[in-house]
Amino acid sequence: MSKLVILNLGRGTLQEGFHFVTVQLQSEFNSKTSQFQGSLPAAPNLIDLYRRWQLLYDLIYSARSINIGLRHEEFIDSDIKIDESDITHVSDAEFDEICKNLQKSLNNWLDSSDFRQIELQLRTKLSKSDEIRFIIQTEDTYLRKLPWHIWRFFEDYRLAEVALSPIEFESENQVVSSELKVRILAILGNSTGIDTDADKKFLEKLSSDASTVFLVEPKRSEIDEQLWDNQGWDILFFAGHSSSKTDGETGFIHINPTESLAIGQLKNALKKAIERGLQLAIFNSCDGLGLAQQLDDLHIPQMIVMREPVPDKVAQEFLKRFLKGFADGKSFYLAVREAREQLQGLETEFPGASWLPVIFQNPALASPTWKELRQKTKDNATKEPPQRSTLSAKHRLRQRKASLQEIRYRPESASPKQHRQSKLNFKTVLIMSFIVTSFLMGVRWLGILQAWELQAFDHFMRSRRQEKQDSRLLIVTVTEDDLKLPEQKDRRGSLSDLALARLLEKLAPLQPKAIGLDIYRDEPSQLNQATLATRLKTDDNFFAICKVSDKTKNRSGNSPPKGVPPERQGFSDVVQDADKIVRRHLLAMQPADPTSPCTARYALNAQLAFHYLEKQGIYPNYTKAGELQLGNVVFKQLHAHKGGYQQVDTGGYQILLNYRSYQGSPLEIAPTVTLTDVLRSKVNPEQVKDRIVLIGTTAQSFRDYVSTPYMTGQGFYQEIPGVILQAQMVSQIVSAVKDGRPLLFILPFWGEMLWVWGWSVVGGAIASRDRSGRHLILAGGGAIGVLYFLCLILFCSSVWVPLVPSALVLIVTSSIVVIYLNSPQS
Repeated sequence: MSKLVILNLGRGTLQEGFHFVTVQLQSEFNSKTSQFQGSLPAAPNLIDLYRRWQLLYDLIYSARSINIGLRHEEFIDSDIKIDESDITHVSDAEFDEICKNLQKSLNNWLDSSDFRQIELQLRTKLSKSDEIRFIIQTEDTYLRKLPWHIWRFFEDYRLAEVALSPIEFESENQVVSSELKVRILAILGNSTGIDTDADKKFLEKLSSDASTVFLVEPKRSEIDEQLWDNQGWDILFFAGHSSSKTDGETGFIHINPTESLAIGQLKNALKKAIERGLQLAIFNSCDGLGLAQQLDDLHIPQMIVMREPVPDKVAQEFLKRFLKGFADGKSFYLAVREAREQLQGLETEFPGASWLPVIFQNPALASPTWKELRQKTKDNATKEPPQRSTLSAKHRLRQRKASLQEIRYRPESASPKQHRQSKLNFKTVLIMSFIVTSFLMGVRWLGILQAWELQAFDHFMRSRRQEKQDSRLLIVTVTEDDLKLPEQKDRRGSLSDLALARLLEKLAPLQPKAIGLDIYRDEPSQLNQATLATRLKTDDNFFAICKVSDKTKNRSGNSPPKGVPPERQGFSDVVQDADKIVRRHLLAMQPADPTSPCTARYALNAQLAFHYLEKQGIYPNYTKAGELQLGNVVFKQLHAHKGGYQQVDTGGYQILLNYRSYQGSPLEIAPTVTLTDVLRSKVNPEQVKDRIVLIGTTAQSFRDYVSTPYMTGQGFYQEIPGVILQAQMVSQIVSAVKDGRPLLFILPFWGEMLWVWGWSVVGGAIASRDRSGRHLILAGGGAIGVLYFLCLILFCSSVWVPLVPSALVLIVTSSIVVIYLNSPQS
């Protein structure tokens, strides 16, 4: 399987470190994306090692009198000093040693603790058999110069190859050429001291599928003219001298013995070549990092350059092996890796050869294979009018056939009989779409689509914008540290009598509107806390939980705290779906077991919300239809066969839970303090006054957690403590009444039926208008995209409409219509 990894190093540098490192992993044929975050420390030693390596590289080739087109003085780093008298003293052993040191230091840096987690995540999700495009995004010049392929990760993943990319990029709209071969523009520039004839001979013999135009030591005007060619080019190749300034951002190509050009001087011509389909640029020349930087600015899809001055033989061997592998069917990245690794066989004569080639990639575009380049042009050859009079007779005949085919299917040339057939087709679409819709809605009624629909619900819930915290609430949590407080020494559960008594004593003077205790206290008290007993019995603002028993599920209940009257009791029971995720809000129920220790009719969260609203003159009522009403807000009861819920128990009074998300998480529903903060008087009184205070445990040892539709960074459903869930539910009720925050709404059955049928008609209409496979897939995909965004927009407005059934009927109806209209009977 082909995978894409993008390592974004942000705006950091090796001098200052990379504080925000992000890695994205995705399959080339799957929209699912994983993302991990970390950081990398500063590593100025890598700059020093690279400079040392670069110096020895230049010196060892000078000592051997091998021409690598050494940097002109104008382009040499001022920090690197070359002592001519010392050139003959450079040994292979010394060069090998600096290579090993650079490799060791790079691997140690990438093994830092804050980055190691990223690598472990990648190794977990990647297979050794995956072909991996590994793109590194950075603006740091020295980081681009480092030989990333020596990272041990690439030793383990033999089908992975690294490429460089800028942080900011965009794709260019391209048109395809009418040429039936892969078109290569080969510029053989200033060849002083190098052999460009070998490149020419190889390109001439490359493949019968390639058409190569050669420019030998051309003038600027000749290059410009060819780049503007109307047929466009697939590959741009340059052999000769090139160089870069030490800023890494300015590259020059020497096109003949007297002329050199910066990429900027060919900007307009190159942009036009890219628009006309240029896919790949190969610079088989010296020191091409500056060239790559400037071509990045033009958004060329991909290119190959040499990161340092390169010997003739190395450049030619790489070109030969890369293009042979590429033309033989290997992927672009795999062909580069194999050609680069094969250069190791030359390193006795040419040290460091396998470190030179480097890919630059535009992440917005996939890398084509040689076959795709050829097939793409052939498939589209008849769509563009011929640009030259030298087209073959066979090609002209093919174009005439295409023109006749186009005339044949023009609507304005349709006969009356064809018009009648069009009307018949639409009638057929209506009938078929209704049949398909009825069938799919029947399947839905049986609950077969429920799991998929609930996953879509979760996705939409996570996709909504974040909201502010609910300032009407305050959550007091009992953490693991709070369990160790002196006041907790006699506790049986998570909160002792003494700790609860002192907590309530601290809160009472701060005048909260309501206090809800989300901790079971059904065991006898261990201390004689008369004050606590009196407060529990008489404090009208205090509410406690109990749990309803259910003999049918062999579940025992929990009693409320002794002394708390029934009107201040609330059950803690919640409704979980088959996957244990809480998506529904249980407001009220009648216990089925008459012997249950908990007889509360309303949930704790409902009791707290009612009490808070009653103090503002808003009382719960029931409409004639038996639905709960608070103020002007009616809480529509959820029944079976509503929305995505088909085969579920909707006993009691249930509504959908409209989670409030702050900073991407339901955990931050409201301000939170710990038990210690309250007992030690570290809480601002304004945080308590007129608030609804919820008390509950978040200690992992008690595992009072439930799953939500939200996801963790590791791809698991996010769990939240029970007290946070109660806060979400209190907030839903109060916010709906006081702020007009909408409750989640589901269309009635007839509304959902019309919605789904409408999309079925869309699928049938698309199929009846255009029966060609390619156009049908594009139009159908576009329709599904529109459906998705409409569903998302409506959900963000708190309306849940069917996505999965609508997408299915669109696909099924269009398929059936295509089959029907292409049958002999039609």
